[in-house]
Amino acid sequence: MRSMRRAVLILSAVALPLAGTATAASALPPVPDSTGAAAASPLDRCDRPGPWIVDATAVKIRSRASTKSTSVGIIYRAHKFKVHKSAKGWHYITNGSTGVKGWVSGVYVYRNHPTCF
Repeated sequence: MRSMRRAVLILSAVALPLAGTATAASALPPVPDSTGAAAASPLDRCDRPGPWIVDATAVKIRSRASTKSTSVGIIYRAHKFKVHKSAKGWHYITNGSTGVKGWVSGVYVYRNHPTCF
């Protein structure tokens, strides 16, 4: 019991100053950048979705939003692409490397979300 109480006190002593720091940092106004515009707070990036990624070596680009539809191309992890619209777990894209347009599964192509503490 005594060691448990000591552990709680130590953890509280470490956690409380950290919590206060995060609160104080989020209360500060953004610092203007060189153009005079207010720069985004580092915490703002936690609220925005990240870039689109291909989370597989290669993903088939299909003519329709279905695994039963015809494959019209392949997108690789290193390819750049643009997402035009999304529906029912599928994304309509243009592969920037090949120019092929079609649907890819949202299981493999999705927005990366930053890890924020």
